[in-house]
Amino acid sequence: MKKILVSTALLAGVLSYAGGFRVSLQGVKQLAMAHTSAHAEDASVAFFNPAGMSFIPSKLSIVAGGFGASNKVTFQNLNTLQSTQTDNPMGTPLYAAITYKPIEKLSVGFSFSTPFGSTIEWPNDWEGKEMVQKLELKSFYFQPMVSYKFNDWLAFGASYIYARGQVNWDKAITQFGGQINIKDEKASGHGFGFGFYFRPDPKLDISIAYRSAVDMKAKHGTATFDFPSASIYPLLGLDAAKRTDGFTATLPLVEEYTVGLTYKITPKWLVSADFNYHGWERYSQLTLDFATAPIGNQADPTISVSPKNFRNSKTFRLGTQYAFTNMIYGRLGAYYDESPYTDDHFIPETPSFNTFVVTGGVGFKLKQFGVDVAGGYAMPQSRDVSNATLGFYGQAKATAFYLGLGLSYNPF
Repeated sequence: MKKILVSTALLAGVLSYAGGFRVSLQGVKQLAMAHTSAHAEDASVAFFNPAGMSFIPSKLSIVAGGFGASNKVTFQNLNTLQSTQTDNPMGTPLYAAITYKPIEKLSVGFSFSTPFGSTIEWPNDWEGKEMVQKLELKSFYFQPMVSYKFNDWLAFGASYIYARGQVNWDKAITQFGGQINIKDEKASGHGFGFGFYFRPDPKLDISIAYRSAVDMKAKHGTATFDFPSASIYPLLGLDAAKRTDGFTATLPLVEEYTVGLTYKITPKWLVSADFNYHGWERYSQLTLDFATAPIGNQADPTISVSPKNFRNSKTFRLGTQYAFTNMIYGRLGAYYDESPYTDDHFIPETPSFNTFVVTGGVGFKLKQFGVDVAGGYAMPQSRDVSNATLGFYGQAKATAFYLGLGLSYNPF
């Protein structure tokens, strides 16, 4: 069987609109403060920086939470003035983490998260149907980790990443009047993360972290074809009864660098800031290589190559928290997220926008228990689409909002 190389940007949703397909929803408390990372109050810090576990005041900490994310994308052809809108289902990212200090200087933990994924669904007969009709991605990160605290102000932590993923992608094959579905439910990959966490002053926390790229490998994928006439299948080297072609895949997920800090202006009021750098350059093109189906655009007709030309991107975040009482906390934030590609490389599989996001939330502490709620409203900037490679021109707009509920338990 020939090999198929499919970049994950092909296989992802648009939950976060700006930074490609990275879903920045790994902590409800963090989202309320613009998804900033230098907060070592409970186990939610584990995903952002494993070294932060060493500064959690509780010996044992458990957190879990989830989000509802709604998004819509609208594309208008400026020549025909025809407008098309997605009908995306509600996204539901989840996270959970646990940390424990077996001895004073050593902390261990485990983080579960869904940092890439969601679904985009265009009408079956829209003008971009040959690129995408529906695209669904589910990714799951499992991260065991350890942290060592060298002294009162410095800790180092590292994590191993095991990733699992599922993809389900539909698009039209108009020359035969049919469709293709690309599906794999057992993709997997490996990576790592590490970080330093500093507290040089009781008022100041500094977090420096790196999360590696993960190459997801799909070894049991199936491409299923649907044509109006059974006579078409033999022309493509397919069995008309099975209608399938196998494939393997390597799906790259990008690396991320983060620098964050939190400063306590007063005992009740703190401010946080983050800078994220995302290594999107590794997604330069999309290559599909089917086992037998000759539906490509290369000398070998089973191979289809599409340039993507992603570039590295940045995110700037600023958040704040104020303690109204020992039990009630108010939070606000805002961030700006760059799209990893220009207007002339816009793709409807992963429509991405330069985006401003405002966030807010409330936290409640009841002895060892904590309850956090948060929300975010995204304001993606419209794009003048001019992708000559795809022959795709027009204007794209989007809207999105997020709601989250998180729970924490620090028993001792």
